[in-house]
Amino acid sequence: MNKSGLFATLAAYVIWGLLPIYWKLLASVSSEEILAHRIVWSFIFLLLLLYVQKALPKFTGALKNPFTRRLFFLNGLIISMNWFIYIWAVNHNFIVEASLGYYINPIVSIIFGVFFFREKLSRIEWLAILLATIGVLILTIGYGKFPWISLALAFSFGFYGVVKKQRPLESTVSLTIETLAPLPIAILFLGYMGVSGQETFTSSGFVTTGLVLTGVITAVPLLLFGFGAQRIPFTVVGFLQFVAPTLSLAIGVLLYGEPFTGTHLIAFTFIWSAAFVFTLNGLLIRKKQLRKVA
Repeated sequence: MNKSGLFATLAAYVIWGLLPIYWKLLASVSSEEILAHRIVWSFIFLLLLLYVQKALPKFTGALKNPFTRRLFFLNGLIISMNWFIYIWAVNHNFIVEASLGYYINPIVSIIFGVFFFREKLSRIEWLAILLATIGVLILTIGYGKFPWISLALAFSFGFYGVVKKQRPLESTVSLTIETLAPLPIAILFLGYMGVSGQETFTSSGFVTTGLVLTGVITAVPLLLFGFGAQRIPFTVVGFLQFVAPTLSLAIGVLLYGEPFTGTHLIAFTFIWSAAFVFTLNGLLIRKKQLRKVA
């Protein structure tokens, strides 16, 4: 196995898993303002990266294609919604519920594969979906409310993947187009915050630096993932994707004291079982494919 690909992919998921700590450090800033800055600084950082990579012509070329432009503009709005929900959840003490969303996400991706791409499911995959569904129902009934944060994160990221699949494009180029879509709204919002005296960007050097670096922490793990995922088996990628929500869950419970009740444990056991079944199925498929090649 390609070691550089493995470490790059693992590093991406570790960064994503540790992000709650970063957003908590910026808890004095509203979720809306953090999102707006994240969009603006991500776009600037990605443009600089495209310039260094001499890939700006690819970016402008992709923008000239109406279908590509509409598709990735749509994805930009979808991923912005995902970012906002996650930031809001972290800074309102819902890290555990947010982590659940990224455990469910692989199952949602499987379901979307059936509905949007006519993919067929094995019995093992249906079992994974059943276990995940039971886990969500237990959490809904026992928790006393619908886990909208978890499902909103899982389904928004699932739709993001569906749209992305319509037109494969180099990760840096596609992400730059995606951040361009909500950029005017973000700039107008920050302008309004500045004029009305509500902005916190200049409140301290720490906050200013933290908001500027949101562009880096957004782009770097995505670039690491794009580099690594192309160099290791997809089944390994599938297994590693559970690193991020596991870290986030541990951070929420151990570092920030979020409740993890018996109901949580039962529900998460079903979700973890679904994740295990999903990963095991991927490993079995991979093993069969290697046998055929041999």
